[in-house]
Amino acid sequence: MEMTSRIEMDEDNDNRGSMWDLDQKLDQPMDEEAGRLRNMYKEKKSSALLLLRLAFQSLGVVYGDLGTSPLYVFYNTFPGKIEDPEDVVGALSLIIYSLTLIPLLKYVFVVCKANDNGQGGTFALYSLLCRHAKIKTIPNQHRTDEELTTYSRSTFHEQSFAAKTKRWLERHVSRKNALLILVLVGTCMVIGDGILTPAISVLSAAGGIKVDHPDMSNGVVVVVAVVILVGLFSLQHYGTDKVSWLFAPIVLVWFLVIGGIGIYNIWKYDSSVLKAFSPVYIYRYFRRGGKDGWTSLGGIMLSITGTEALFADLSHFPVAAVQLAFTVVVFPCLLLAYSGQAAYLMSNRDHVVDAFYRSIPDSIYWPVFIIATAAAIVASQATITATFSIIKQALALGCFPRVKVVHTSKKFLGQIYVPDINWILMILCIAVTAGFKNQNQIGNAYGTAVVIVMLVTTLLMTLIMILVWRCHWILVLLFTGLSLVVECTYFSAVLFKVDQGGWVPLVIAAAFLLIMYVWHYGTLKRYEFEMHSKVSMAWILGLGPSLGLVRVPGIGLVYTELASGVPHIFSHFITNLPAIHSVVVFVCVKYLPVYTVPEEERFLVKRIGPKNFHMFRCVARYGYKDLHKKDDEFENKLFDSLFLFVRLESMMEGCSDSDEYSLYGQQTERSREGLLNNNGNGNTITSYADTTISSVDSIVPVKSPMQGSMTVRSSEHVSSQTETDELEFLNSCRDAGVVHILGNTVVRARRESRFYKKIAIDYVYAFLRKICREHSVIFNVPHESLLNVGQYNFVLVFNLTAPQLFVWLFGTLAVTSAVRLAYFLSHAIVSNLTATAVFTLI
Repeated sequence: MEMTSRIEMDEDNDNRGSMWDLDQKLDQPMDEEAGRLRNMYKEKKSSALLLLRLAFQSLGVVYGDLGTSPLYVFYNTFPGKIEDPEDVVGALSLIIYSLTLIPLLKYVFVVCKANDNGQGGTFALYSLLCRHAKIKTIPNQHRTDEELTTYSRSTFHEQSFAAKTKRWLERHVSRKNALLILVLVGTCMVIGDGILTPAISVLSAAGGIKVDHPDMSNGVVVVVAVVILVGLFSLQHYGTDKVSWLFAPIVLVWFLVIGGIGIYNIWKYDSSVLKAFSPVYIYRYFRRGGKDGWTSLGGIMLSITGTEALFADLSHFPVAAVQLAFTVVVFPCLLLAYSGQAAYLMSNRDHVVDAFYRSIPDSIYWPVFIIATAAAIVASQATITATFSIIKQALALGCFPRVKVVHTSKKFLGQIYVPDINWILMILCIAVTAGFKNQNQIGNAYGTAVVIVMLVTTLLMTLIMILVWRCHWILVLLFTGLSLVVECTYFSAVLFKVDQGGWVPLVIAAAFLLIMYVWHYGTLKRYEFEMHSKVSMAWILGLGPSLGLVRVPGIGLVYTELASGVPHIFSHFITNLPAIHSVVVFVCVKYLPVYTVPEEERFLVKRIGPKNFHMFRCVARYGYKDLHKKDDEFENKLFDSLFLFVRLESMMEGCSDSDEYSLYGQQTERSREGLLNNNGNGNTITSYADTTISSVDSIVPVKSPMQGSMTVRSSEHVSSQTETDELEFLNSCRDAGVVHILGNTVVRARRESRFYKKIAIDYVYAFLRKICREHSVIFNVPHESLLNVGQYNFVLVFNLTAPQLFVWLFGTLAVTSAVRLAYFLSHAIVSNLTATAVFTLI
């Protein structure tokens, strides 16, 4: 018998039907409140005093990295001796216009406006795109997700350029994969930035000791830098909440000090450097320097490092505050600082190695040294925090192995700590610092990472301007063209320094990209297999209310990645054990491409099968900034949502005398045309009374496909229990005990799969699953109430697409170093995961 299932888009409004109409009568729509929540971020702009305070606070979080660049820019631009004083003017002119074009015009006034409700970074841009086009590779979204107050998106005409671009992106899977790989490349480079920023900032700050003590060896400076780095990473688990109030004053004092020293040096040494504001000197610089002048752009590039962190650390500050802080404090102080150093170098060309510290007046040398060290620590802290944040986002979108995420602040959602990543960053940062021992090679590596992140941001911003902002194609072309011209120029310069330290971020990015993409690919294949092997509802109903087993008192929470249907692991469970709990709840923890899901909209609850089956589904929805904790609070909220569902379901049954508001009325009759299940195409499996409740304020029924040849009278599905009886039954089962049932699905490639796919699935993915934290650890499930159910699944993996082939080719760069680094990373992770449980297979 042929089995089909149809869901027509033009019936969506009808399917809202009876319960939606009744809900509108019982509770008026909260459009005003929802709009206030959605625009809550914008309301911070209302008070001028509040804006000034936020602009002051943003200095410590957003601009620490950018502000410490004067410590090492001129040394990396002129690693040898300065031959011609005019070269200093040309380099200063390049720095001035680089700061103007990239941080000021591009990031502060354009890119920062592309935030996702205040969230910045590569994944924030990707989440915006996922909401405006169906480009997410794991298809676990439902139309009810689009009704969240934080799920804002634009609409456009079908014949518009945006609509054509959207269809072009959605047409082929290879384009979705290419976009994902682009995002992952940018993410990996940000992780590399989190390693290189502390290394170069702290090493440059510690180098001030050697200026006052010329006989001191470079090894002592390295040891001092390593001690500071160890202390910095060791204190991460305390969080920044208790000391963050110091960050803004430290950075503000730093900017004022370097600006004041710049004014002093311009007045004392050579005020003629101010002619660098003329772009003519850029042309003369390149004409005079030739290839050496071109490659020196790698050092000039360091003057705008920290710009990418500016966007990634945007979380808690409105755009207006960030713009105000940059234009009033950061930009003028940086221009004065670089101009002052240039004026000093015009008269002291031999001091380029320690230009910053040698340009400080003797009377204030040691106070400035202390402030510089503190500013370097603040800059490092901001970059480390941004790395933690982007790892959390990658984890939420299924692009990173499971690691423990800890919130360090009860006030600020974005302040998190990732123990495993923290120690990996610390070891790699110390290895880079001790291995290179000088700023020049670290600077080359740093510039490579930064310019690639900027290129990725430019490409993503092009899509944002088309799909989200719906800009005219001329504006899009103008922005993209100007950005690519500047950034590709810098990129061509850093390519000359790949063998002088620039290979470091490439190796780091290759290792992390391989890990992230293989993990995502394995997760996708496992999800596809589970979708295609869902248990038929006909089989579940055929077992009867007892499910063919003994129903023992208690509640079983079955965790699954499926947001619809009964997972195959459940059939494996009931066919191997003689008993099942009286109440079964399928729990799906799903991450959406939004920054947060409000607590009142987090849980979706619906019933599976008739009432006497006592089977429910609960979908817990989270944003990429939300912290998912499996503890008593989560359990209480889950059961509160379940009890609320039962009450509202009973209320809907009793509120109507006609089919208009009947729970099993026209919605169920219309749904009888569908199908119970089709394992071949992964259609949604739901139940007779398939009602979704997202909160007290919204009741949205979801379409229930049912087999047409199977006719069952409505009276056979309505339980004889009253609302009170069922609530008492659920409470008694809860008092009897709650058991968490976790499935451990081991994925293996089939024999007919290509060899590189077998390596990816059978070895790399299996190794990552073995060393990462299990769900029981992530969910904080007590061992005494944990039951693991496992099985082997063999999946067929197909030929490589072009983007996938790019990943493999990119992963083989510097193969010897990459293999050693991967081994080192895995060893570091294994040593950190002593609390991980062993897989239990049945």
